[in-house]
Amino acid sequence: MSRVALVTGASGGIGRAISFKLAQDGFDIALHYNRGESKAQELLAEIKKLGRNAVALQADLSKPESCANLIVQCVALLGGIYALVNNAGLTDDGLLMRMSDEQYTSVMRANMDSCFYCTREAVSLMAKARQGRIVNITSVVGIIGNAGQANYAASKAAIIGFTKSCAKEVAARNVCVNAVAPGFITTAMTDSLGEDVKEKMKQAIPMRRFGAPEDVADLVGFLCSDSAAYITGQVMVVDGGMVI
Repeated sequence: MSRVALVTGASGGIGRAISFKLAQDGFDIALHYNRGESKAQELLAEIKKLGRNAVALQADLSKPESCANLIVQCVALLGGIYALVNNAGLTDDGLLMRMSDEQYTSVMRANMDSCFYCTREAVSLMAKARQGRIVNITSVVGIIGNAGQANYAASKAAIIGFTKSCAKEVAARNVCVNAVAPGFITTAMTDSLGEDVKEKMKQAIPMRRFGAPEDVADLVGFLCSDSAAYITGQVMVVDGGMVI
């Protein structure tokens, strides 16, 4: 039986690259999206051209019942779940003194809560099968913080603690749980920035450039492979040296 991976937030730049990489590595893929249906369908077609089985599944991951149903659909349509990549998330920036309750709670729901709910549903299946991989996409902001992103930084820091706790709980069941912390990665968000802003950001990176979504995807692919069978509870940074 082919290994099955579920990637949340698969319609975005990093999620897309992760999904395609895992498909190249021989996984059948469940592509989760919330609002990006057209992009998910385009990716679905590309993955099927590789000869892999794939499905696109819509869900609002801020709701625990939607997360549970997403895992059920993945198993029903693709035959199981070996790898879960918790990539879904959002930002809603603002200075702390002006940040609304909704800005805080919406970001925590989308980033941390979705990671918790999806992992809770998937990990029991993996533990029972005595195999599995969970990769949580956090951020360097969760390590070093960032002014104007108290909500986002809190959600990403929480994912790090969550990852380490989960890893300790299921290690004996041959389930590896790790986190990947990207730095500045070229996406639609960075493309929209002015050139002066981009240059200033690059000056904080020893490699003097942004990373590509594929830089993150390659690491996720490794962590989901047999070669990473003895790696768990780790937070691996992909940032060109920004947080050295």
